Amino acid sequence: MAVIERNIERTDLPLIVIPNGVPTLEGPFLHEIERLDGMARVRMFTGETDLNDHGLFIKRSQGADAVVVLGFHVTDDIFDAISGTVKCMAFGGTGIANYVNIPRANEMGIRLCNVRHYGDQSVAEHALALMFELAKRTGRMDVRMHDEGGWEGFDAIQLCGKTVGIVGFGGIGSTTARMCTGLGMDVIEWSHRSHADEAAAMGVREVPTLERLFDEADIVSLHLALNPQTEGIIDSALLDRLSPGNAFINTARSQLVAPGALLRRLEQGDVAAGLDVFDTEPLPDDDPLRSLPNVVLTPHNAWRTDGASRGIARQVVDSLIAWIKGEDYNVVS
Repeated sequence: MAVIERNIERTDLPLIVIPNGVPTLEGPFLHEIERLDGMARVRMFTGETDLNDHGLFIKRSQGADAVVVLGFHVTDDIFDAISGTVKCMAFGGTGIANYVNIPRANEMGIRLCNVRHYGDQSVAEHALALMFELAKRTGRMDVRMHDEGGWEGFDAIQLCGKTVGIVGFGGIGSTTARMCTGLGMDVIEWSHRSHADEAAAMGVREVPTLERLFDEADIVSLHLALNPQTEGIIDSALLDRLSPGNAFINTARSQLVAPGALLRRLEQGDVAAGLDVFDTEPLPDDDPLRSLPNVVLTPHNAWRTDGASRGIARQVVDSLIAWIKGEDYNVVS
């Protein structure tokens, strides 16, 4: 662990603390915090951090005027400990409600900011990578080829001509759709509000119901935000509409699927899934998903690219600069 500080002797300036290290983000943040020169003191902790060590976050955040929230949950004890000084929390992601109690922050007068569309390209590429792995099994063949005498291949699936159903047509969903049309796939989409004109301009067809999408798609890819309206929206009845040989991709949030519904469907063995998100993370060693041969699993890694990391760091610092100047940027509440 190391501590990187900027302008720390300038006690007339607000103190911004980045209390936990995320190795993927350290380089981009080190670059971006230079833009705070003369505007704020910065204390940035590097190295791996136990995200469950609330006491450590509290200790590191003492006296901060603003805190950057990177992957840790701001619990009530953290709120209570830092309430005397912290006026702004800048969250390095989109789903801030999963990490910060927004009503509690509002009561305390703490400004909350997030980052937006930073991972549209990265997550869309990962969704496509999961589709490719399910269709081509290149990763599994690579493992075999590294074994002595390994040469056996698989019968593969051609994606061109297949129908992919995009659930949620925001930034990530529409980016995924654009990539799929480029592969020659037929693309349909459903969202809570109509995107018919935008979709049509991309050669994508909007369908009126989720049931229709599950009926028509060979591959279903989830790209909804998690909120009270969408939690558990994918239930057993929808998953039962998947035909044998179909595939289900989730790079969004696992809580979009009703508890137990996906495991039950996958255990039937006639459909496949590519999953990057899970109810419990890290995924427990004894989770039954790990033993299913029809599932490709990745460790919540879809966002983790050089481009997305630069976007996170840039937008977090943009939101802090706006807060210092009394302006609004990516303000959630």
